[in-house]
Amino acid sequence: MRIAIADDDDDSLSILESIITNLGHISVRFGDGERLAAALLRDTFDLVMLDWNMPGKSGLQIIQWMQTTLDNPPPVIMLTARTAKRDITEALHAGADDYITKPEEDTVIGARIAAVLRRTSASASMDKVAEFGGYRLDRMAQTIRHDGKDITLTAKEFELADLMFRNRDRTLSRAYIMETIWRTSADLATRTLDMHVSRVRSKLALRPENGFRIFTVFGYGYRLETIDAAKDLSASE
Repeated sequence: MRIAIADDDDDSLSILESIITNLGHISVRFGDGERLAAALLRDTFDLVMLDWNMPGKSGLQIIQWMQTTLDNPPPVIMLTARTAKRDITEALHAGADDYITKPEEDTVIGARIAAVLRRTSASASMDKVAEFGGYRLDRMAQTIRHDGKDITLTAKEFELADLMFRNRDRTLSRAYIMETIWRTSADLATRTLDMHVSRVRSKLALRPENGFRIFTVFGYGYRLETIDAAKDLSASE
């Protein structure tokens, strides 16, 4: 797959090139936003990785421009040193698929790239039975089994859990979840969504030791994160 990387720092671009090459993909580098925008009009990329602060067009401006200009904009990962919650929220609302703050380990960046490509390269599986780690979802019976035990969920709780597992490691906005699960607009009381997320988290024991956790993205929505329990445990020792 071809990945466009845009940053005005050559060292950062070289690091990204190495990570992408190790993943078996091809990278095309750009030193400013204007050159990237011109390339996006004439070329195809499977993923775009952007720094926020660049000459020409900023990373945020590129995302906004892609959403209004390109018929099928590729997924975007924002990779930047800006860590303020308002910046993360603004980028995600603008259309970024993920947001990584610098500095970050190469292995983590590689895993986040792989996760976005997996998610966007093919439609999520809708088999009658699906397994995610130790969780087994039966979509016909709307039941979930974990550690040999059946977990009782309401219809909406099952739909929410299924949606989050199918979109694991992807941040879902409140509006997206509400429209998908409740078939209504974001005007629905946010307490309804928060209550269901809390119940799903509790009933399914979505904790690092079980391989998943629900992460709240301030001002945006939720993300079901895949956790390597062994690494998480060793890091806490």
